Amino acid sequence: MVDDISVLRMAMQHRLQETDSTFHRYLYQQINWSNRLIGIKGYRGVGKTTMIIQHIKENFPDLNTVLYASLDNGWFQTHSLYDLAQYHYMRGGTHLFLDEVHRYAKWQDVLKNIYDDFPSLHVVFTGSSMLHISTEANDLSRRMRLYTLPVLSLREYVELETGLAIPSYTLEEILKDHLNISARIINQLPIQKYFESYLQNGCYPFYLEDIEGFGFRLQETLWKVLESDWPSVEEVSFATIQKTKRLLMVLSESVPLTPNMSELFAAVETNREGGLRMLYLLERAGVLSLCSRKNKSFASLRKPDKIYLGNSNLMCALSTQPNIGTIRETFFYNQLVSASYEVLLPPKGDFKVNDRYLFEIGGANKGYRQIRNELESFLAVDNLEMGDGNRIPLWLFGFLY
Repeated sequence: MVDDISVLRMAMQHRLQETDSTFHRYLYQQINWSNRLIGIKGYRGVGKTTMIIQHIKENFPDLNTVLYASLDNGWFQTHSLYDLAQYHYMRGGTHLFLDEVHRYAKWQDVLKNIYDDFPSLHVVFTGSSMLHISTEANDLSRRMRLYTLPVLSLREYVELETGLAIPSYTLEEILKDHLNISARIINQLPIQKYFESYLQNGCYPFYLEDIEGFGFRLQETLWKVLESDWPSVEEVSFATIQKTKRLLMVLSESVPLTPNMSELFAAVETNREGGLRMLYLLERAGVLSLCSRKNKSFASLRKPDKIYLGNSNLMCALSTQPNIGTIRETFFYNQLVSASYEVLLPPKGDFKVNDRYLFEIGGANKGYRQIRNELESFLAVDNLEMGDGNRIPLWLFGFLY
């Protein structure tokens, strides 16, 4: 029974007052906010909460019709989410925004019931990137529109730093017209300067809060993912969490790794099944990138052919001596995958994109030797403002979203 929601109202008001609306994540404009049930999942710290608060702030002059609640709020220890939805609906509420939905037990069943029982109530929820949305008959997935928010792109980081709203480009546009696109961008700002800082600390918006302590804050975020988010999503023992931490630290000093699974899992005292589960969990959390030569099968966990950390910021925060070549490859892979391109490991070169385009990643002196006889092959080159022919600046692949 709900008798007082003033605590939630006050928390929402504080969020509205503290949230800046001068910068929006790219996904903000792509969401169809008119859908009755919207899910937004993503890695911890990428700006999911900020995005929904911005939407409330900019679209609901009458706050009586809207309610925001984070499900890790202590209020839910003694109150029901369903009862809250009913209370809000019966008093003229039209929109309910729920943050950290994975914190609430059986949240999928509750949201399904809310959707079915209150037909004019719009619900938007956010959750961990590790969420598994059920695909069983008559379940939540048929009712909702699900979006995924990745880390900041280089383009978004530039906008956040400078206020310049530079457009994004498709991969095909970059491959065909990179010379003109590069010229337009470098005429507006010293892009290499921003690229270098992005690789260190530009993937997560919270870098703005404490640039000096960003690496430490990022490590803390990782531990929260493993210690708090993971147990909220599935059953996991304390021992498994500790082993997963150990596995992550082993990998952080050895990426990119073509793994010997027996040696890797022996180092953290686990078996193959347990070790693969840890690897794929870390990938779902955005901490690792598991690269394969073939399309991934989600029916079974398969040994990855190569392992990277999830993005360049994680490399700089976790590795004592991050390798510049690995940072470049990590950046390229992360930006392409985040923009929904399929990236596989080819027999020649570094990456094959959409089973068509072949890429070799390197520094300014990188040559075509490895891929010179391959069709639709390209060099993605660091320390280069403008390219030529099939030689493209590496930074430009940060403008895909």
